[in-house]
Amino acid sequence: MSDPVLLIGAGGFVGRALQAALTQQGIPMIAMVRSRAALQTVGTHIIDTPLQSASDLAPLLSKVGAVIHLASASTPGGSAGNPLQELEHNLRPTLALLEALQSTPHVRLIYVSSGGTLMHRQQDQSDEYQAVYSRSYHGAGKIAAEQFIEAWSEQFSGHATVLRPSNLYGPGQPERAGFGIIPAAMGKLAHGQELHIWGDGSACRDYLYIDDFVRLLLTVLETPSPQGCRIFNACSGLSTSLNELLGLIEQVSGKHLQRLYMPSRAVDAPSVQLQSHRARAAFGWTAQVSLGAGLHLTWQWFNSTRH
Repeated sequence: MSDPVLLIGAGGFVGRALQAALTQQGIPMIAMVRSRAALQTVGTHIIDTPLQSASDLAPLLSKVGAVIHLASASTPGGSAGNPLQELEHNLRPTLALLEALQSTPHVRLIYVSSGGTLMHRQQDQSDEYQAVYSRSYHGAGKIAAEQFIEAWSEQFSGHATVLRPSNLYGPGQPERAGFGIIPAAMGKLAHGQELHIWGDGSACRDYLYIDDFVRLLLTVLETPSPQGCRIFNACSGLSTSLNELLGLIEQVSGKHLQRLYMPSRAVDAPSVQLQSHRARAAFGWTAQVSLGAGLHLTWQWFNSTRH
């Protein structure tokens, strides 16, 4: 792809990894970040002021061929009890983008939703087009965004691809409260501290290594997109319990993790199982990095940043 890409959320974990990959391939970009300090890239046009309206975004859309929307300002636990947080910080900016895209239907939209917070009505189903719901306002906001994107694509002949990644992890993911159990566990191990766990550790999740997801994003970007809205899971296809995950982290680190189990939260699903058959069929994509190998690489990076 030769046209520039507008990367919304370029300063986050996924955004930084994708930005590096785009730079390596020589794809020009406009990077939207909350703080300029979060992204220092030569030759990249950086926007660090809030763009909240369609009129703010329209001039940027006239310069690009695609938009990759990665930004998210909440977590399932972080917005619990506060649905307006999802409206103000996630949905409102997304709807402003869609309004601006009405005038530029040739610009493709790639929206990163959530696989880990959405559940199927039938627990034995993991197909992207089965009905989904969420226990959290965060997940409900993602579902609402997907519905608005589909409505935009139908009304204005838009080209949209929605990706639902499972729990992403890997080098570059910061240790930040509420954002990622893997860096949280590794941080507690490194400091000899106790990890607080919601529930008994039996909750199962799918974990996807960051490089695998970036590879899918690049493939989607390089592949012609039909009119309409397509939805794809991005996952390893392997559901792992939290206790199993923590055991693997102990193995790769060679350290014992102190754990404190607390009552489970209503926002947390007991099990999330996903499959990515549609991504394989459409893009020839499958996850390549095993959980054990990914944790090993992540622990190596985590230790290297502490010196």
